[in-house]
Amino acid sequence: MVSPWIVGFAVLTLYPFLASFYWSFCRYDLLSEPKWVGLANYRRISGEVLSGGTLAQAIGNTVYYAVLSVGFSVILGVLLAVMLSWEVRGRAIFRTLCYLPSVVPIVAAAVLWMALLDPQQGLINGILAQLGIPAQGWFQSTSSALWPPAWPVDHAGRIFGSKDGLVLMGVWGVGNLLVIYLAAITEIPRQLYEAAELDGAGHWRQFWHVTLPMLSPVIFFNVVVGLIHSVQAFTQIYLVSDGQGDPAGATLTLSLHLFLAAFKELDMGYASAVAWMLFVVILLITIWLFRTSHRWVHHQGAA
Repeated sequence: MVSPWIVGFAVLTLYPFLASFYWSFCRYDLLSEPKWVGLANYRRISGEVLSGGTLAQAIGNTVYYAVLSVGFSVILGVLLAVMLSWEVRGRAIFRTLCYLPSVVPIVAAAVLWMALLDPQQGLINGILAQLGIPAQGWFQSTSSALWPPAWPVDHAGRIFGSKDGLVLMGVWGVGNLLVIYLAAITEIPRQLYEAAELDGAGHWRQFWHVTLPMLSPVIFFNVVVGLIHSVQAFTQIYLVSDGQGDPAGATLTLSLHLFLAAFKELDMGYASAVAWMLFVVILLITIWLFRTSHRWVHHQGAA
């Protein structure tokens, strides 16, 4: 009964996993047989990173996108979940509206945000204009991001860059996290809030000393999963950058760089080496998060 799944796993997952490891030590163009070159692909990767080449730029863009998108998603998700847990009229409507963006297909969401962030006709720039803020270039801006800040030397008043548009797209789909946070909040024992209130704790202290500690296991889960997904993000980045990481490599991430190396340059050996580097980096980050989780993750009932 499980044989279809076993065959599918072996053919579609296990074999590509092992084959990519072998190809990472080969020169392979998909048209001829792989030729063993040893550590040449990995030496190329280290050289590009040390010289600040395209791969180094892709790593920097990926780190920026992952850290900001995950960070803002966690903060916004927790705050929205707390507010949507309040007993107010129309709470179900507000919950539905906050969750709806997460069910929009990723391609449709990318097209929508390309229209919203259009430098000439976009709604976001129109709102900024009403606030007295100059029009931003967003996905068409060679200024890569809000940080490091370009505005002190940008006389056009452009603050936000291409990667900030990607971060907005990532944060917009916070509805999936919101549902998990809402479920976790409903499981927090009410007597904890009652005890805190008897001790004179206000709403802010209750949130800081009761809600956040009790949500910390869920926050930890969402941070780990969110980092993995953000590092592997591809479809929306491919669409908004015309499949090249444009403009000027400002939206070139590791996943897109890997794709271009494999299927545009037909350098599958190098692309496999980049994929394994990405796998090792994600593994190390995940291990570090688990090793440090005991400092801030509170497990109910633990000593």
